[in-house]
Amino acid sequence: MTIRAVIVDDEQLARQELEYLLRKADDVEIVAQGNNGVEAVELVRAHQPDVVFLDVQMPGLDGFAVLKKLIEKGRKSPLPNIVFATAFDRYAVRAFEVNAVDYLLKPFDEKRVRQTLERVRTRVAEAAAGPPGPGGLGPAKSPAAREASNENVHAANAVDERLDALVRLLEQQAPAKNTAAKIVLRVGGRLLLVEQRDICFASIEEGAISVATHSIEGHANCRTLEDLLELLDPKLFWRAHRSFVVNIHRIQEVVPWFKSSYQLRMDDRRHTEIPVSRGQTKRLRELFNL
Repeated sequence: MTIRAVIVDDEQLARQELEYLLRKADDVEIVAQGNNGVEAVELVRAHQPDVVFLDVQMPGLDGFAVLKKLIEKGRKSPLPNIVFATAFDRYAVRAFEVNAVDYLLKPFDEKRVRQTLERVRTRVAEAAAGPPGPGGLGPAKSPAAREASNENVHAANAVDERLDALVRLLEQQAPAKNTAAKIVLRVGGRLLLVEQRDICFASIEEGAISVATHSIEGHANCRTLEDLLELLDPKLFWRAHRSFVVNIHRIQEVVPWFKSSYQLRMDDRRHTEIPVSRGQTKRLRELFNL
C-alpha cells in the first residue's frame, strides 16, 4: 500500500527537510508540494492525497483555516488525513481538538516522523476497509457479515458527525472576523506585515493581487480577491468593483462620473481613482447617504 502525501509549508528548507525524511519510507509517495494555504486547498482537490503535512503558520490561510475549507469541501470529496507541522508546541492541543492525525515539531525528528507515518498507515488502512457500496440485491449475508456491514455504516455515520462537529468547533474558535489581523505583503524581496486599517485598496490584474497603503505598494499571497476578502474585516472593506476592494475609511473623495456612475479617489500616495460598478452604486449611496 502506497501512501500519497502532499507537503505544504511556506519555508522551503522545512519542505526539503520533511521531504528527505518521508522519502526514507518506501511506501510514501510525495505527489505535490505547496507554499501557502490557498495552494494547499487546490493541491488536495487536484491530487486527492492520503495525507497532508500542513504548516500551521502561513501567510494568508493558516493551517487551521485550510482544514476548515477542506472539511467544507469534504462533503463532495474525501477528507485527507492531516498532520500539522509547527515550531510552537502550544499548537499541539488545538491540532488534536480539530482531529489531526498527529503534529510534528520543527526541526523535524526522524523517529517522530516514523511514528507519525505509523498513525497515518493505520488511518489509511481503516479507510480502505470503508463502508460497503449501495446495494440490497445479491446473496444473503451471514450474521457475521451483516454485523460487519452494520459496523461500517455506523463508522460512516460517525465520520459525518465528526465532520459536522469539526466545522462547529472551528467556527467557535475562530476570532471575530480578523478585526486585528495583519496582512502579509511582498514588497521587493521583503515580507511586510501591514495593519488592515492601513490598507487603502486591493486590485487584481492578470491573476496578481496588488495592495496599496498610504505609503507602500505590494502583493498579497492570495490567488483571488475572494480569498483576500476572507482575511479582511467586512466592516472596513467593500468590493466596489469586480477588480477592486476598497477600505471605506480610506476613500478621500466620491467623484460623480458619466451616466450616474461614480469613481472613488483613494488616499494612497497616487490618489488612485477606482470605478464603482453599476451593481454597487446602491451600496455606495447607502454608505455615504448620497
